[in-house]
Parts: sequence; structure tokens; C-alpha cells
Amino acid sequence: MSDQRVKVGNSDLTVFPLVLGGNTFGWTSDEATSRKVLDEYVEAGGNFIDTADVYSAWAPGNAGGESEIILGRWLAVRGNRDDVVIATKVSEHPQYKGLSHDNVLAAANESLLRLGVDAIDLYYAHFDDKNTPLEETAAAFDELVKAGKIRAIGLSNYTADRIEEWFRIARENGYALPVALEPHYNLVARGNYERSLAPVAARENLAVFPYFSLAAGFLTGKYRSAADAEGKARQGMVADYLNADGFALIDVLDEVAQAHDTAIATVSLAWLRHQSEVAGPIASARTPEQLPALLDSVSLDLTADELAALDQVSAPFAK
Repeated sequence: MSDQRVKVGNSDLTVFPLVLGGNTFGWTSDEATSRKVLDEYVEAGGNFIDTADVYSAWAPGNAGGESEIILGRWLAVRGNRDDVVIATKVSEHPQYKGLSHDNVLAAANESLLRLGVDAIDLYYAHFDDKNTPLEETAAAFDELVKAGKIRAIGLSNYTADRIEEWFRIARENGYALPVALEPHYNLVARGNYERSLAPVAARENLAVFPYFSLAAGFLTGKYRSAADAEGKARQGMVADYLNADGFALIDVLDEVAQAHDTAIATVSLAWLRHQSEVAGPIASARTPEQLPALLDSVSLDLTADELAALDQVSAPFAK
């Protein structure tokens, strides 16, 4: 496995071009399994783990913060804090909703405690908070940077206009500028990113780390018909893709995968890695067995013809 690190925007962070998603930790992966996934990811050269303070409050019996706690315990046991880059997010934890100044600072302190670290490497505003002035939020994030509690700022689920406004406010006030963007982007969700977000990311040198990279499993090829999703937990999440356009895309992904003797998921992630401004897709592994297909995407270079074929067949999802 190659260890080709990429720079995160204008920050001093350098990361592996496949980000390990921490949303499964304490949800669909118990702590022992989560640690195995983390161990195998770093053994393969990975160093960038993406979580959020809300993971996974939606699961029965959880309160939010479970993923950070598991990650923090793993860091403590392995003693490898300096070898990994940790990203987490604020705005959705049940006890720390929104992006008011005091809430951002309090939530950051809680995340630092759960993770057991002195500083968060990359701290994202998870979802825009229209009830809080952007000036207030940007000031809070800058305060955290100046206090040494976070090293860099990221934005997730923001519109292009709001990203530009954050940069304007930050420049006018001498605040730290965001360096990363985490949008919803994949082969079946192209339009919004490519039309509005990619140009802003290019202008501002934002490193882009797409989430839902495999479209809730659809882009692994596990659903070849509507019947395949019947009764499955993610049926509702993949419903929009279970049609002629979606299955045509899977057919082309299958052809490319066979040409490289690799998995469809590997090709889907490699396509993302080739896209404008993308520094590395985020992908989660519920078990260690799911990791190789994800990791293989880092060393898979698709040909110009293969990229063009995937662009063409996924064009209906670029509208």
C-alpha cells in the first residue's frame, strides 16, 4: 500500500488520501471491532480519521459522543496520537446543538475530553446554523485556533454562498481561514458539488473530503435490483438509485472493476479521488473485512477512457 500523503489546503496537515469514517464506531461496530478496523487502517498507511460529536446519538441507548470515546480509548492504548490526524465536528450533538459562540467552545472542550487529546487537528462546522450570525461562529472557531485547541477549520454541508461569506468575514477580521470542505459527493450525487462547491473549493484552496462516498452501499454493487434492497436497513437511503440509470452505472463500474481485478467499491472511490479538488474520499468499514476494497482505491489509477465512461453513464446524476 502506497503512503502518498496529501496536503490539507493551506494547513500544515498531511493526510492519507482515503479517510476512515468513524460513524460506525459504537453503532454498527462494537468497540473491539472498531479497534481492529483502526489498527488495520493505520497498518496499511492510513492516518486520517473523521468523526463527529453526534456519532452516534441516533442509535438506541446512545447519547452522542460514542465514536469519539472509542477513538480516544484506542489512541490511549496505542500511544499513537502524533501519528494520526483527527477530524471531528460540532453543531448536531443533542446537548450542543447549533453554532453559537458559547456552544462551539463548550462542544469543543467536550470533544477534547472524549478524544483524550490536547488539540483537534481539523474541526468542522457540521451543518450551517442559520439562527446564529456567521460572524459569531467564525469568531468562535478562530478563538479555538488561537487557544491551540484546534489546528485547522473545516466546513461541512455549507452552500457556496455561505462558504464565501465565511471567508469574507474571516479576512475582514483577521480570523483563521477554513482549509477543508466535507460535502455530500459521489457518482450518484454530482450536481451540487460540481456546479457550485468545486469552483469555491478551487478558489479558496479547500481540500475536499466527500462523505457518503459509496452512497449508503449502492456504489459497492450490492444492489442489482430493487428487490435486493427490499427490507434492508438502507432501503430508503438507496431508493433514488434503484432505477435504470443507477443500474447502468453499476454495469459500467462492474466492467472497470473486472478490468482491474478489483471491487466495484474500489473503483467508485478511485473515481472520486480523481475529481477536482478532492483530497480523499471518506469511507467507513463496519468490519476489518470491508477495509481492503476501500484501501485499494488509493493505488488504483483509472485510465482517461474509464473516467470518461463513468462520467458519461453517471451524467443523469450530475443534473
